[in-house]
Amino acid sequence: MITITDLNKSFGFTNALIDINLQFDPGMVYGIIGPNGAGKSTLFNCMAGTINYNGHISFRDPDMKNHTGLLPTDPYMMSWVTGREYLRFICNARKIKDVNIDRSNVFDLPLDCFASTYSTGMKKKLAITGILLQKNQLFILDEPFNGVDIQSNLLITEIILALKAQKRTLIISSHILSSLTDTCDFFIILKEGRVVKQAAKHEFAEIEREMRVKEIGNKLDRLVL
Repeated sequence: MITITDLNKSFGFTNALIDINLQFDPGMVYGIIGPNGAGKSTLFNCMAGTINYNGHISFRDPDMKNHTGLLPTDPYMMSWVTGREYLRFICNARKIKDVNIDRSNVFDLPLDCFASTYSTGMKKKLAITGILLQKNQLFILDEPFNGVDIQSNLLITEIILALKAQKRTLIISSHILSSLTDTCDFFIILKEGRVVKQAAKHEFAEIEREMRVKEIGNKLDRLVL
């Protein structure tokens, strides 16, 4: 279980997260939804411990941070490192040995090419492969479907479902609600740094309807098509 209490984060005079209180239960898949700039990435970085914050984030298992895989929106890789070297480094960081990297290359990436030759989508797929090889129990995936081809999106969805079947905990962000409906058990909507709604999967249709009315409104009527 992960409990977030009174979480706040500011960058200068900008409040990125405001009074966030959330709980994540093990074995569940959570969808964090919100427009760009809502605070999704900041929340994830706070949970992963990559930035400082005010408030409390507690893990029932104190060793959970050593079994957490974070997929950033734009994974960074050193340009002179090959895909294979990156995966070995990721595994060595967790002291994981005897990994069959070629067998685990489910995205068919050119592992012996330098990361500098990889597209944005390829870097994301390499980063996903890395956190899967680490055998993590908690996966924090920031926009995993963004910038990735359709075939890979389908594979990522199946990977998420397979991890869910193994009772791993996943927290996934997207600014597109429909991209999470096949995988998530629970939805959390962020807007301007605040949690504005929480809902179970069976409430998805109503959430989608509300969002369409609120965000689209009469805008189509204003267009001359």
